[in-house]
Order: sequence, then structure tokens, then C-alpha cells
Amino acid sequence: MTILVPGGAGYIGSHTVNYLIKNGYDVAVVDNLATGYSKSVNPKARLYEGDIRDKEFMSEIFDKESIDAVIHFAGSSIVPESMNNPIKYFDNNVYGMITLLEMMEKYHVKNLVFSSSAAVYGEPKQVPIKESDITNPTNPYGESKLIIERIMKWADKAYGINSVALRYFNVGGASVDGSIGENHNPETHLIPIVLQVAEGKRDKLQIYGTNYDTNDGTNIRDYVHVVDLADAHVLAMQYLLNGGKSDVFNLGSSHGFSNMEILDAARKVTNKGIPAEFAARRPGDPATLIADSTKARTVLNWQPKYENVEKIIQSAWNFVEKHPNGLSK
Repeated sequence: MTILVPGGAGYIGSHTVNYLIKNGYDVAVVDNLATGYSKSVNPKARLYEGDIRDKEFMSEIFDKESIDAVIHFAGSSIVPESMNNPIKYFDNNVYGMITLLEMMEKYHVKNLVFSSSAAVYGEPKQVPIKESDITNPTNPYGESKLIIERIMKWADKAYGINSVALRYFNVGGASVDGSIGENHNPETHLIPIVLQVAEGKRDKLQIYGTNYDTNDGTNIRDYVHVVDLADAHVLAMQYLLNGGKSDVFNLGSSHGFSNMEILDAARKVTNKGIPAEFAARRPGDPATLIADSTKARTVLNWQPKYENVEKIIQSAWNFVEKHPNGLSK
């Protein structure tokens, strides 16, 4: 049984590839390595370097591989960049999915797990957020994810492509052995940025916004360990392979941590001072995002193992200490 993983050289994708191989699956990875790293790809997986929007390239892969399911991570994912360059996000993310679905329909591949995002909700009306809540993205990144979810719904009706969209919240941490972890360049996510300050690679942490309607005035986010996230993707794929119907699931710890709480936890884990300063809000950032992940825990039997934020930061710090210069291309 071969599983195709577009974006499998990226942060979440590479952890999922490891998890698939650990569970006995044959894996083919497609990645243009724009943000991913070939060294992150498990050597037992086959890596095809190219862009999923390239139909000729994708046809060659579908011709060569006998694909049973697709777990799709490929795409752009930086919220501020999406505000400045929305067309890039609709091109990479939406057109990329359209091309992938065309290939799946042509080659009769009927099972798709999609890396969606809590960004589809926008500024929530209630917390924790349920899958049935209103979707109203506040940035083009979230809009691109929501458009893709809608396209998947119609692809199911027209072509019988069953799909699961996993709407997850903030991701952190690294593999237990520290071999792979979060390694973006430039880095835009809070936990690795905090750790870069702890390393001395940045002078200080900037915390964007101090007047949100939260206990300490800073953003609150729900953090999920990347290993738990990889587990959820495999469970979702197994759910589809076992006859499950198209659906949407939130993935989160159901606990919110403010930016200040993340900073305090990082100071404790690293035993570093980690200087910080406050800055203006960033456009498109909601105040609070916390998941109600009851549905995933019930239907998919998802049982996260690393919900403690200090454990998430500790695993990320282990990766940083093993790879002080990150992963090379």
C-alpha cells in the first residue's frame, strides 16, 4: 500500500512520513524543496523533487506509483506573507490542490487527507471552537484553506474522492530523537523564534499586541505537538481506507496558552533569560484560538501524548541543541 505525501519534506510532512513508515506503509514524497529539506525525508521513502502544480511531473508519479491514499501538506503557510502577497497563496495552495485532485480523479485514487488550518474560522464567536462554527477567515492563507475544503466537498460529490480536512491549531515540538524538527528560513512561528533568542541568534523576542481581550493582553493559541499531529493524519487516512465518509476535524490540545505564557515556559525549559519587547499587532491575527477536538478524539480515536506545553518546548529545544545551525539543504 503506497501513500503519496505532497509536502513530505516539510516540518509536519516529514514527521508524518516517519510515522507512516513506522506503521509499515510504503511512502512516496513529492516536494519542490522550496521550504522543505531532503535530509528530513526518511530514507525508506522515495522522494520526487518537483511541484504539484506541474501536471506532467505529477502524471509521471501517478503512472509509476500504485497510490492508495494521499496526505497533502504542500503549500504556503505564512499569514503575514499571505496578507502582502495573496495571489501567491491562491496559486500555490488552491491551484496546487486542483491539480492534485485532477490526478486523483484520473488515476482513481479515492482517499485524501488534507492539512487544513484553524485559520478558516477567523475571529471566533465562541471558544473553544467547534467544527460546526462559522468560518470567516481574516487572512488569505485561511481563505485559501477554506476554498480548498469547499473544492474537496464538490470533488467528493462529483468523483467520489473521500476526504478529511484536519483543521489544526499552532504546531510545535520535534521528533523524540531530535533528528528532525521545525526549521523554517525565515522563521515566523513563536516557539522556534523564542528558542532562537535563547540560542543568541536573535537579540530579543517581539510580542505582537498587548491589548487583546485576554488575561495578559497577548494572543492565546492552542499548541499541538508535531508527533501527535502526525499520528492524527495517519488515523484520518486509516479512517478513510476503512470506509469512513468525508469529514472535517479540529486538532488541538483544547488548552490555550498566551504568548507570555509560552515565553515563561521557554525561559524555564532553557534556563535562559530570553529578553522580550512588545510591538504593535499584526494584521489578520485573531485574539484567541482554542480547539474543541472532541470529535477527532471520538471518531478517529486520537489520543495526544504531548499536551503539556513545556514538553512541546523541551522537544523543540532538544532539536535546536542537536542542530544549532538547522538542517542544510
